[in-house]
Amino acid sequence: LFRSRRGAACFVLPAEPPAPAEETLIDPAFRTIMFTDMKDSTGITTRLGDARALELFRTHNSITRDTLSQYNGREVQHTGDGFLASFFSASKSVACAIAIQKSFAAHNRNNPDAAIKVRIGICAGEPVEEDDRLFGSTVQLTSRICDQAEPDQILVAAVIRDLCLGKQFVFGDRGEARLRGFDQPQKIYEVQWH
Repeated sequence: LFRSRRGAACFVLPAEPPAPAEETLIDPAFRTIMFTDMKDSTGITTRLGDARALELFRTHNSITRDTLSQYNGREVQHTGDGFLASFFSASKSVACAIAIQKSFAAHNRNNPDAAIKVRIGICAGEPVEEDDRLFGSTVQLTSRICDQAEPDQILVAAVIRDLCLGKQFVFGDRGEARLRGFDQPQKIYEVQWH
């Protein structure tokens, strides 16, 4: 408010505040993370040739994506010979992993010359989400757990076993593992699915 030379009261409206710079949404919500990995994808291509291997990869992708969809899993990233997926429920992720392994076991019984062997790792925590991708130590730990698994095996972090308390899953104690990039040994459990 100020007075003009003639004494009239005048109001000055404040300038419009600048529009906020567009920010990238970073969402650190709690999630269950799953990694799947197809055994020996390079060897499959060498053994079967490009065309036949491509058919096998398509079968692998179809089985995994269909099963993720059935259990409300979200495909975050296709890694070429596996998937990074997230779930809001630890028990759904374990049920999904079991269903994935059972689907591949059925495929392998019917196609012994084109067997697909998959290993799965699951963990939970608060990964950082940016641009529909997940980052952070939870994702890295899940990847390392998957690396520890043998084909046809599902390995999970202790947090998954704890979150599934009271569910009808059977977990075998695999002891502690030293995982690359982590200072402390990590307790790992195997999901019994056979």
